[in-house]
Amino acid sequence: MAAVTAAMVKELREKSGAGMMDCKKALGETDGNIEAAIDWLRTKGLAAAAKKSGRVAAEGLVAAATEGNKGSLIEVNAETDFVGRNADFQGFVSTLGGLVLQNGDDIEALKSLAYPGTGRTVEEQLTHNIATIGENMSIRRAATISVDSGVVVPYVHSAVVPGLGKIGVLVALESTGDAAKLADLGKQIAMHIAATSPQSLSTDDLDPEVVERERTVLVDQAKASGKTEEIAQKMVEGRIRKFYQEVVLLEQTFVIDNETKISKVVENAAKEVGAPVKLVGFRHFVLGAGIEKEQEDFAAEVAATLGS
Repeated sequence: MAAVTAAMVKELREKSGAGMMDCKKALGETDGNIEAAIDWLRTKGLAAAAKKSGRVAAEGLVAAATEGNKGSLIEVNAETDFVGRNADFQGFVSTLGGLVLQNGDDIEALKSLAYPGTGRTVEEQLTHNIATIGENMSIRRAATISVDSGVVVPYVHSAVVPGLGKIGVLVALESTGDAAKLADLGKQIAMHIAATSPQSLSTDDLDPEVVERERTVLVDQAKASGKTEEIAQKMVEGRIRKFYQEVVLLEQTFVIDNETKISKVVENAAKEVGAPVKLVGFRHFVLGAGIEKEQEDFAAEVAATLGS
């Protein structure tokens, strides 16, 4: 029997899309013959993932999980919204949320972890799911956040089951005050974040390139209006402040009362919870955000089918 090398396993994985252990077994069963191993995997339904790997996966689920003073988010994508209602897929995403919570948000490290109760790694379980459910899937991104003292509050919008939905938010509040009241505050802020999609916590955290790009557009607009340089600069500074109010969480107006800045909401909460409160961070995932989806042209598809 031919010796199965790591290079052979790697080549078979790239050609078949199957998991590492499945590839190793296939090579062992076929005396190291790559093509025969692919056929062996196909007969077992394990090479089906390769055929689906090029299809756009922009649906799926976001999971939010918390334990103690830390929380995690993970986004797992599939091709159709229907898969998000599949109990096996839901269980997979929920399990990954727990693994991220315990092990961190490095996706490559996550893929190498043992998937509970299967004898497979997370990556191998993903490949197995692709083959059995029949859609391309990907583990897109993960995030964690924690506090030394206080609470991390999760919120899932459009939840299909508890903790799983299309928008996930984590809010981290540092405080020694009443935990239940902190959790209520955190949920309100999380719902605000889900509604407004802030880009950063504070003005200092906002990407300088984003600010510069906005400033350039505003300067060009002011100059085009025929204003003097002095007036144009004043206009731009005023509009930059307004821009901050749109994209920076602490500068935004609270959607619940539509008048108080988030920074003031947090400050005012100290009286209610019995200790100073600091909003130290947030995490926010919107399912499929930034993924370029294929636009189907039904008329062209029909014409192609008819050969016209």
